[in-house]
Amino acid sequence: MAEGGDRAAVRLLPILEDGHRLDRYIAASQVGITISSLVLGAFGQATLAELFTPLFEDLGGMQEVAAQSTSAAAVLVLLTTFQMVLGELVPKSLALQHPTSVALVTALPMRWSQAVLSWFIAILNGSGWAVLRLFGVEPSGHRHVHSPEEIRFLIAESGQGGLLDREEQARLNHALGLTQRTARELMVPRTRMVSLDRSLSLDEAVGIAGESPYTRFPVHDGTPDTIVGIVHSKDLALARLSDEGADLSDLLRPILAVHERLSADRVLSLMRDERGVMAVVVDDFGGTSGVITAEDILTELLGEVGDEFKHHEGVPTGLPDGRVRLPGDLPLYETRRWVGVLWEGESDTVGGLMTERLGRIPDVGERLDVEGVEVEIERVERHAVRSVLARPVRPAGEPATGPVAP
Repeated sequence: MAEGGDRAAVRLLPILEDGHRLDRYIAASQVGITISSLVLGAFGQATLAELFTPLFEDLGGMQEVAAQSTSAAAVLVLLTTFQMVLGELVPKSLALQHPTSVALVTALPMRWSQAVLSWFIAILNGSGWAVLRLFGVEPSGHRHVHSPEEIRFLIAESGQGGLLDREEQARLNHALGLTQRTARELMVPRTRMVSLDRSLSLDEAVGIAGESPYTRFPVHDGTPDTIVGIVHSKDLALARLSDEGADLSDLLRPILAVHERLSADRVLSLMRDERGVMAVVVDDFGGTSGVITAEDILTELLGEVGDEFKHHEGVPTGLPDGRVRLPGDLPLYETRRWVGVLWEGESDTVGGLMTERLGRIPDVGERLDVEGVEVEIERVERHAVRSVLARPVRPAGEPATGPVAP
């Protein structure tokens, strides 16, 4: 609004952007409320109390001193109630419901109040800061800072108030979750990674690429722990069509390396800075844990991104008997939505949690109880749990299939 030329917004914006100026602005409001109360009380004592004194003498048969005291007390209660309702509660309610419009309408009167009370506000703020320093607290001024939990609460409240629909809430929560999701949680693990050995011929590399649903391939030198770059399927095809005798090393492009505990938003930022869309994920010892792409992160933000060449196995599905099929690579932070309970453990995925709880590689058909949820191991491949069947813990009246309502 300030950029659009709104004069009130131009006055108000610099105050909201400066914590110390906002401190003085709020102090002016607080001093104004206090002065209003004192002036109203003094006015009532000086005028209204004297008007009601004869009434108490006549109706109550009181002596003059008692009538004056009763009149003063009655006027004080009446004016205090009037001031609290019309001077504090109603304005606060209006400001809470319409914060922007109220702030803009009162911007100019507040500037006048600040100008008149500036000396008094300076004394009060200085005194308050001095007291804080005596207790070892350094004043920092008012700041618009919220924790992730508070932001989630604001998103939920906005949804309940009808300002956000369910999809908008989900996207905002997922965006907020990028700061708490790690590369390890979102990556394609090493066991499912398709990489090319640097020593392969172009024909062999093109053959592997043709059978794969991916378009970019990490290239390793000997083992997947030594990723030396990335090659694009388009470059492979063009090199194969041209008879210039190029080998795989000539087609390499640099690849970003990130630690497995790096947050997803930071990975995305590094990809943007490096103008790349894929990174190799490494562990504490420099070994390859997997690879992560911008699509993996955007899928977390926007939901599953369609691709006609990829077979998406990591999608939970409801079954007719009331159970749900959970893929083994489903992140644990998504389990509450499907089973009604948030599964937690040292592992990051459902399959890893099953192995962790049993202390060994599970067998197909094996059953166990996880936080009150009945779980059956459905599929195990290459020493990893690929899918499980779980019976959700559902509140009464919930449908038998689909995600559990939060």
